[in-house]
Amino acid sequence: MTDHPERAAVEPSGERPGVPDPFQRLWTPHRMVYIGGENKPLDATESQCPFCRAPGRSDDDGLIVHRGEAAYVVLNLYPYSPGHLLVCPYRHVSDYTEVTDAESHEIAALTRQAMRVIRSVSRPAGFNLGINQGDVAGAGIAAHLHQHVVPRWQGDMNFLPVIAQTKAIPQLLGDTRALLADAWSSAA
Repeated sequence: MTDHPERAAVEPSGERPGVPDPFQRLWTPHRMVYIGGENKPLDATESQCPFCRAPGRSDDDGLIVHRGEAAYVVLNLYPYSPGHLLVCPYRHVSDYTEVTDAESHEIAALTRQAMRVIRSVSRPAGFNLGINQGDVAGAGIAAHLHQHVVPRWQGDMNFLPVIAQTKAIPQLLGDTRALLADAWSSAA
């Protein structure tokens, strides 16, 4: 044991896993669904595509923040940071060069509005914006184009993602969606 009784309760005993030790653990078992690919489409068809199915659900159930004419804005189910939005065309299209002019213009306009809304709700220091084209480029759902709008804060890259490959998301997705949806029309 130790000469410090207050530390004795947190030092490893070496007897079995799960015994308290000096490390804090952030358990995120909900991430196992993503890691295991449970929500991944079985194929690249529209019927399997979560971005084709989301608009058929209620805004709350589909995590939809705003619906436009050619595209919509949805909260990322597996966010990199709180408020991580995706701007998706309704049409099942995988390549940016294949979007129509109307889709391209609305994706751009919704991306700009998403940044305004996130700024008004949570005041990030900056953003990462991007489209991952294809599996090799990191697209989780390569069959349906989607623009990432990822809010960033000073110092948000702490030790958790670097050491533990874990992100701490301090707000429930439904609560985040409601805040962003409520602020959508008033952010200019």
